[in-house]
Amino acid sequence: MGSHRRLAPSGFDRGAAGAAVCVLSAAAAALGAVPALAEPEEDTRSTVDRLYEQAEKATEAYNKADERADTLREQVSTAQDEIARQQERVNTMRDALGSLAGAQYRSGGMDPSLALLFSDDPDDYLDKAAVLDRIGVRQAGELKELQTAMRDLAQRRDEASGKLAELERSRAAVARHKKTVEQKLAKARELLNSLPYAERAAYDRASRSGRAGVPDPGAAPASGRAAAAVAAARSALGRPYVWGANGPGGFDCSGLMQWSYAQAGVGLPRTSQAQRYAGRQVPLSQAQPGDLVAYRSDASHIAMYMGNGQVIHAPYPGAPVRYDPVGMMPVSSVTRV
Repeated sequence: MGSHRRLAPSGFDRGAAGAAVCVLSAAAAALGAVPALAEPEEDTRSTVDRLYEQAEKATEAYNKADERADTLREQVSTAQDEIARQQERVNTMRDALGSLAGAQYRSGGMDPSLALLFSDDPDDYLDKAAVLDRIGVRQAGELKELQTAMRDLAQRRDEASGKLAELERSRAAVARHKKTVEQKLAKARELLNSLPYAERAAYDRASRSGRAGVPDPGAAPASGRAAAAVAAARSALGRPYVWGANGPGGFDCSGLMQWSYAQAGVGLPRTSQAQRYAGRQVPLSQAQPGDLVAYRSDASHIAMYMGNGQVIHAPYPGAPVRYDPVGMMPVSSVTRV
């Protein structure tokens, strides 16, 4: 993720994170923190910024696929438990019907008219026949119930097979998005390493210069839960950006928002795209501490408004959770949870 226009997520390893810091410093430099660069460096900086933005989008795609995979794993596990219970029920019904059929055969194997003719006690026979009649009706009902149970079992197995297939597709998507992020980060590192040492050092200093102002400590949060989320986010200041993480040791941008609100007892979706719809949207001019600020038209980055024109967010690899100006990138929406 990033701070300034160049925010972007990044990779799995901490090494990728370190390189990304320099990259985003380059982004900061673009805002005038360092002197104008020669054309080759400008081209490199623009390319790096673009790579980081693409990596950030891939990070959110990864988070979405990973969240879906977790949901599917739970659904598959539940379906397997239900299938086992239904199979046990079918087996029990089959055993009961088998016993009933055996008893009927032993009692009624002879033609009814002959059985009556040779019966020592016709009244006793008629009583037994009435019972057998009732057994027949009961058996028919149980057979129908067994058929229904078996159809339900087959349907559950089909649904479970579909969930398993979808789970495999989701796992493949997770791996694909991971590879995309790693490729973007590797290319960004390569480009950064091609810059003169002095330029890279200047970018690094710019990215850590703490240009953001201090949020107004007296600004009123939108609600009690927002106040709790704000306190949680503040407690995460300085913790590292970790690709695909949602705390408590490290965070990506949407992971920080999810974790902060979880401390307030509120469940947020995992991705920034979903988080932008987790509440009521308000104008930026009416933002209050605790509101979620989504960036870019696709909401591929997200932060928490803290007051005084500042947000707190997990910027990008190598940069810790920190404050930045709310206008660091184009704002697409502000959501009150």
